[in-house]
Amino acid sequence: MLTLTRQNLWLAIGLAALSLAASSFVLTALLDLHPCYLCIFQRLLFMLIGVLGLLAVTGFGEKVWGSLVLLLAGVGIGTASYQTWLQLQPPGSASCAGSQPNLIEQLVYFLSDNVPSLFEVSGLCEDAELVILGLSLANWALVSFSAAFVVAAWALFGKLKNTGQA
Repeated sequence: MLTLTRQNLWLAIGLAALSLAASSFVLTALLDLHPCYLCIFQRLLFMLIGVLGLLAVTGFGEKVWGSLVLLLAGVGIGTASYQTWLQLQPPGSASCAGSQPNLIEQLVYFLSDNVPSLFEVSGLCEDAELVILGLSLANWALVSFSAAFVVAAWALFGKLKNTGQA
């Protein structure tokens, strides 16, 4: 029987986040999806949360890594919420494209220029190209970031057993 420990929670967060990032690559290729800069940024957040979650499993620096997971999950909630809002607007009334690129766009375009196979932007944020069980990928990202936030908070602040590591 699996004992519920902080390390098990971090492992679950890490593996789930990396699985979601990998799934985004597979879905993009298989279904010829066109990710926007918010999609790519969320993909990057899932990758970072996955790595940080796995670092927290070690117990070394767990509070630091866990706090960063919590922070990035919060950023993901905000980003996915904004994209969800954009997708709920009437067609043509709202767009993520602006005159001056914001910091997220600048980061994603930098990544796209340097690693296009992973971070190429080819779509618009308000387009919900794929809907699964009535939810767009932005909606699913919101659910996933929210779950990561709750589980990370539980791992950081809940009364759970530690496996004896620092």
